[in-house]
Amino acid sequence: MIEVSRVLGRGAWGTFFSVSLPSARPAIAVGLALALMETLNDFGTVDYFAVETLTVGVFDVWLGMGNLAGGAQIAVVMMLFVVALITLEHISRRHQRYYQPASSRLKTLPAYRLVGWKRIAAIGVCVTPVLCGFLVPVLVLGELTWAYFDESWTPEFRTYVFNSCLLSGVAALIALLVAIVIAYGRRLQGGRLLMFAARIASLGYALPGAVLAVGIIVPFAAFDNAFDAWMRAHLGISTGLILSGTVTAVVFGYVVRFLAIALGQVEASLEKVSPSMDMAARTLGYRAGETFVRYHAPLIRGGLFTALMIVFVDCMKELPATLILRPFNFDTLATHVYEFASDEMLGEAALGSLTIVTVGLVPVLLLTRMISNSREHRIQRTKRFQISEATT
Repeated sequence: MIEVSRVLGRGAWGTFFSVSLPSARPAIAVGLALALMETLNDFGTVDYFAVETLTVGVFDVWLGMGNLAGGAQIAVVMMLFVVALITLEHISRRHQRYYQPASSRLKTLPAYRLVGWKRIAAIGVCVTPVLCGFLVPVLVLGELTWAYFDESWTPEFRTYVFNSCLLSGVAALIALLVAIVIAYGRRLQGGRLLMFAARIASLGYALPGAVLAVGIIVPFAAFDNAFDAWMRAHLGISTGLILSGTVTAVVFGYVVRFLAIALGQVEASLEKVSPSMDMAARTLGYRAGETFVRYHAPLIRGGLFTALMIVFVDCMKELPATLILRPFNFDTLATHVYEFASDEMLGEAALGSLTIVTVGLVPVLLLTRMISNSREHRIQRTKRFQISEATT
């Protein structure tokens, strides 16, 4: 389409606004929705800079004033905002369809060499987000970590690292297993029940962590109190808060919140596996579970590992849900950094922050490598196709 637009006399800017930008509208809408949801979910940044948001209001009303009903009401308002955002995005794309021909092949567009002020402006636009959003903060954290390393590297800090890795690892494994069951079930049957389950699973990521935590802690606490009362009445023992007072609530919150990420990655990986492989396995007498373990899992292990890493990192960074759902005297790296930063002890918080940043770079590097390899593979496939066409 871009080449056709240029042939018809459109310039670079005209092609961008009339062809490229409308074609990229679905991706732009999804990216904008994700950015708005992440902003709505953020708590640590807005609380540190004393910005009053709905998320901060949930913590102030519930934890500060002890008003659970008021915190739940604010959470409902936030949930309505998310629902309205998703609805508006779907309405704006109503009656619009975007297709890519099956015969389309990846082509590299001719590069334009910029000179003068245009070159400087392009470099500045590309470098500024990386410089201000990553390099400068990392350098500041590195300097603070070096200066306060002895005060920060304590047995308590190593406990926080262990807690974060344990909770994130368990939640990532559970989320991956649930995602495999849903995605593979949809591949085998594709019924309405599994479709509904996939849609429900995707809603967790749209909800802010504070809203999700309120929705979890209220029924968990009610169950714990009812079960404890029943055990006291019939057996004379107290079970305590077996759900809301343990890490079970935290892990459950992580799984619900980030299941959509694992599900999307697993479904995308399974779509690349030809359905003929399933038919061949059935012909050979393999059941569905055996087919997945023997054939599908080895083929999509890269996607499974990527899903596991992304969910692991997101769980490690999650702050609002962890603050609400964690047991007493239980801290992770995220809560440790938040507490020190709230007390203006930035030096002591630097090591934990740098650790989270370092762990977060792993899935970014993996995804970048996968995208690069996929693009190179598609380019090579296109070249081979063009050569075969030329020879015939």
